[in-house]
Amino acid sequence: MRRTLAAGLATAALTAVLAAALGTASLASPPAGRQTPAASPAAAAPAQSPAPLQVGPIAEDLVPLPSQPAGVAWPTQEWPRGELPADARAAVEAEVARVSGLAEGPLGETRTVLIVQGGRLVYEHYGAGFDALDRQVSWSMAKSVTAALAGIAVGDGALTLDSPVAPPVWRDSDPRRAITLRQALHMADGLAWNEIDYGDVLQNDAAKMLFGEGREDIVAYVARKRGRHEPGKVWNYSSGTTNLISAAVSRALGPRALGDPTGRERYLNFLTDRLLRPIGMTRTSPEFDAAGNLYASSLIYATAQDWARFGYLHLRDGVWDGQRILPAGWVDFVRTPATAEGALEYGGHWWLSPANQEGTLPDGPYDTFEARGYQGQRILVIPSKDAVIVRLGLMRDEGAGGAELSRSLQTIVSALPDPS
Repeated sequence: MRRTLAAGLATAALTAVLAAALGTASLASPPAGRQTPAASPAAAAPAQSPAPLQVGPIAEDLVPLPSQPAGVAWPTQEWPRGELPADARAAVEAEVARVSGLAEGPLGETRTVLIVQGGRLVYEHYGAGFDALDRQVSWSMAKSVTAALAGIAVGDGALTLDSPVAPPVWRDSDPRRAITLRQALHMADGLAWNEIDYGDVLQNDAAKMLFGEGREDIVAYVARKRGRHEPGKVWNYSSGTTNLISAAVSRALGPRALGDPTGRERYLNFLTDRLLRPIGMTRTSPEFDAAGNLYASSLIYATAQDWARFGYLHLRDGVWDGQRILPAGWVDFVRTPATAEGALEYGGHWWLSPANQEGTLPDGPYDTFEARGYQGQRILVIPSKDAVIVRLGLMRDEGAGGAELSRSLQTIVSALPDPS
């Protein structure tokens, strides 16, 4: 996996910066007492359905997304339980035991491995000191959550994929105003953003945005970045881009109110009422900066079972217990490969495992798409296996550790039976 370094804030030096900024405990749990807020009528779904979603080109070879098995309850309140076949369970247990013994190596701690297949939770493992109630940090898995919020806004008609994501401070004559939501979701906004050179954290834009000069207003930090490429042409992984998308979604909800001048509460209600609560993600805690911006690129905390619910929503094509959460066609859009130069394993704010062997699963299944975060956070969605796999941990080395994680996940996925 030559592209592993692009999958979040990835370097040993940066780990020290993060640990100093947040403290070790905060990497596994949000500030004490933070809960998913109560439902807000203001963020309810529109009374009328919008026009059919126009997403543009979709890959022709996408494996169909499986429907909910008959007789299996939706996991809104709790996950239905099931069992893996004996040989598959033995193989998974052996692999989890193996990687659990590598905590001092590049792979680091394996804190959670959770497998859902056929709508049932068939395997659940927690490392020492962790359990099903612990909310663990997303890091860049939050980007895929942001893509879902964008999809809901598009489904509502508040945005289109060709809407600009320009912050208000960019003047009408600014060429950056040409950047569209589609281009931003494909990580091809063309901005001069450095999230690759992890050897010098003082020049790493993600670290500076989250924990340095940009931390009070992350969107203002991104807005100061000049254009480097024509939008849509060159893929460049950027946490800043995600925060531009999130800010555009927030603005699309309507003008600011006197009682909520930053729009924070309205956006939190939108996130909660339109995404989290309908699918049972009630132990999920999004974080905001001082200016009211969601840390959409990096800082959402949730239990492993809640992260599995998010993956499961996408496995079921954005539908949950008869209610369409994401517009029809949105999941196919985010799992269609981006076409910008350098986009070897990327869709619409989701990572892919394509047949070019650039993804997490070089041996397939190649229909896998995943939410991926720093330090080895993963949600794998595998339509051909009717499965979701959540792996959470504290990886010490994104290079060697990432390669080891890829091998481990390949072993686990290969052990799963095909759907009956």
